[in-house]
Amino acid sequence: MLLRIDNLSVSIDNKKILNDYNLEIKEGEVHVIMGPNGSGKSTLSKAIMGDTRYTVTSGNIYFNGKKLNDLKTDERARLGIFLAMQNPMEIEGVSNADFLRTAVSIKNDGKLNLYEFAKNLEKSYSNLDMDKKMIHRSLNVGFSGGERKKNEIAQMLLLEPKLIILDEIDSGLDVDSLKIVSDNINKYKKENPKTGLLIITHHQRLLDHINPDFVHIMTCGKIAKTGDRKLALELESHGFNIINAKNEQNNIKEESSNE
Repeated sequence: MLLRIDNLSVSIDNKKILNDYNLEIKEGEVHVIMGPNGSGKSTLSKAIMGDTRYTVTSGNIYFNGKKLNDLKTDERARLGIFLAMQNPMEIEGVSNADFLRTAVSIKNDGKLNLYEFAKNLEKSYSNLDMDKKMIHRSLNVGFSGGERKKNEIAQMLLLEPKLIILDEIDSGLDVDSLKIVSDNINKYKKENPKTGLLIITHHQRLLDHINPDFVHIMTCGKIAKTGDRKLALELESHGFNIINAKNEQNNIKEESSNE
């Protein structure tokens, strides 16, 4: 099992966000998390990466059988977990090249072939249809929303993770950029078939390009319903009423069993 989350409860500022959350992702699988605002989607990604603002009050997270709970964010990243953030940060004075050179060097225990690194960095920017001049600009400073998201994918390509978490990677992307980003993700997955992919999104448009194995709908800090891509289409057509309908059916069954 690549990723296993057992009965995970997570709080921030003493407010519980995830509530006995369970999820399993096998090697090569693509999972999609959808749900209304405040349901805990982004909290899940932050908890997996070990964001210290979020407190795990119960439950465990395992990656390739290794318990992550007590590991720092950089330790989890070195294991092969990558998070493309919903709102990538700006770092003035640190170029994209410097940032990535340091990250790749740390991942490889200080070993770095500068020629290969430079060649791969330019190739990733070219594949993402990004101006190569951006390589030497400060990290995300002055970048548009779409350029920041592409920059996240460039980082993914250079770091070669085993588990990719995409937190609303489609937000801020126009139609052409969405296809470019999706093509790069699909190409990486094809070349690295054991890599797992966890996509957090509000919309099914990304799934026109990336085919999921499972679609999960979250409400109230846990998964309320699981299906395939058809579930995302159903959600697009009917909204979260499909979850309300399921809850009503469950209530009717419970009442019937009590009579």
